[in-house]
Amino acid sequence: MNDEVNQESRAVWFLAGAAVGAAVALLFAPQSGRETRQMIARRAGEGREALNDASHEIAEKGRELYDKGKKIADEAAELFDRGRKLVNG
Repeated sequence: MNDEVNQESRAVWFLAGAAVGAAVALLFAPQSGRETRQMIARRAGEGREALNDASHEIAEKGRELYDKGKKIADEAAELFDRGRKLVNG
């Protein structure tokens, strides 16, 4: 579980770093200011989309892990109750 979250976190930071790197590269590109601003705006939108997608994936993974944990806890509670009934007779 920890490894999955760590990998997803790395992916998000990688995408964020790539977006910042692209923005810096565009600032030094030999284009007019207007073209550069338009390109930065477009790339920023793409970066927002990528981060949004990644956050939705992480949220979905979190829900799946929560559901799995809840199921395991419910099964453990059921086993505990069965064991208590066996001991108490």
